[in-house]
Amino acid sequence: MAVVRCRAVIHGRVQGVFYRDSCQSEARRRGVTGWVRNNHNGTVEVVAEGERADVDALLDWCRSGPPRAAVTRIDVTDEDPVGESQFRVRHTS
Repeated sequence: MAVVRCRAVIHGRVQGVFYRDSCQSEARRRGVTGWVRNNHNGTVEVVAEGERADVDALLDWCRSGPPRAAVTRIDVTDEDPVGESQFRVRHTS
């Protein structure tokens, strides 16, 4: 199956609610590689690589996030895969 890569920017109450750690757990559970980080503007950014169904499942999770999150919008763009080897939490941009 083909590997895809998506970048998502998640808006709302998504910082300080364990969004990054929860996202990392979800991605690893689904076999998705990439990264997640907080942005200075209060959003969370996720880059996900994997099979389309697994990436789509992670993006669906991102639309609600962990229990304390309040996602108001998610902007998703497709990118060319670069061969991420794991899913990690990155430092704030």
